[in-house]
Amino acid sequence: MTAHQNGSISTEFSDFLLNCFVRSPSWQHWLSLPLSFLLLLALGANITLLITIWLETSLHEPMYYLLSLLSSLDTVVCLTVIPKVLAIFWFDLRSISFFACFFQMFIMNSFFAMESCTFMVMAYDRYVAICHPLRYPSIITNQFITKAAIFILSRSVFLTLPIPILSGRLHYCGRNVIENCICANMSVSRLSCNDITINRLYQFAGGWTLLGSDLLLIFLSYTFILKAVLRLKAQGAVAKALSTCGSHFILILFFSTILLVFVFTLVVEKKMSSDVPVLLNVLHHVIPAALNPIVYGVRTQEIKQVIQKLLKKGW
Repeated sequence: MTAHQNGSISTEFSDFLLNCFVRSPSWQHWLSLPLSFLLLLALGANITLLITIWLETSLHEPMYYLLSLLSSLDTVVCLTVIPKVLAIFWFDLRSISFFACFFQMFIMNSFFAMESCTFMVMAYDRYVAICHPLRYPSIITNQFITKAAIFILSRSVFLTLPIPILSGRLHYCGRNVIENCICANMSVSRLSCNDITINRLYQFAGGWTLLGSDLLLIFLSYTFILKAVLRLKAQGAVAKALSTCGSHFILILFFSTILLVFVFTLVVEKKMSSDVPVLLNVLHHVIPAALNPIVYGVRTQEIKQVIQKLLKKGW
């Protein structure tokens, strides 16, 4: 690749090489099978949920539109990352072009931000449904979902687009081996000959601003939900509400562990094996995607009934 001016990519090579689990190469062997299973589970569960909501007109309501959005995001994230990881494990296809690498970086960052914001809107939806049930139809409308989707998309793209741009403008003049299974921002930026302080600061600040603010609002929503649930006097209502909201909140907390990955990578990376944040990053791209449609969708009574009805019809 020829050199470009004005601080853009300048290298003597045309591709990056993804070098997974440098210090723990045996991880590739035992991780490939569960990773394949989780990928199939994630794709199957999310596609089933999307088809179910699309076919059943009774599910054409705001709450299920949010579930559809979450399933769509999960599917894209899985397909963007996991097949390439498996190709490395099985066929040693470690090469990835510059465009594909920075595009993957953009998809990962922007779609994770979209998922986080979607979780926040879903928590607000549950807050209104439980704490203000009489006002729910007038607050959570199709117009509200449309505006929420536009906000989720615009906020996430606007705030995460600088990440691949900042990395793409660095001067890559030496190594092209990324010590990661994916094109994570800092893993790629470390290969450059430039100072990457701005990249570090933006990644750290952006992560805490986006995911941190969402997590705070989600926590507040579920705090109000918990207070309202504990006031319920109907037999079994408290247990049912706590079971549903509790499983939702646990999934959200698991999703938010990406914040811990940022901290590990930026703060204590010299005190721990670099393979640990790599493993967490890989699993984080598939485990939530596999669990979300099961906990949010299949455990929902209405969706479960529709799936059973469609199966009886031969779908």
